Amino acid sequence: MAKWTPRHEAPEPLEGPVVATITGGTILWFVLFLAQLPFYGWFADHGHTWWLWTCLAGAGLGCIGIWYVRRRDAAIKRAAAPQ
Repeated sequence: MAKWTPRHEAPEPLEGPVVATITGGTILWFVLFLAQLPFYGWFADHGHTWWLWTCLAGAGLGCIGIWYVRRRDAAIKRAAAPQ
């Protein structure tokens, strides 16, 4: 099998509203957690409580992601500012 080599340069990464995207995803995970919380008994009876904890973990990791992308965005703006 021949070694694969790229024939052209890789494109630049897309930059968009990263902070808004991560914040929206975090809110979505938390809303899903809250929406499933009233059905905890059913989830426990059927062995599906991991669904709730997955949503809560997504919200928690999203909070870390928000912190990270806000700092990244600020660092990019600082680097681009004239000195």
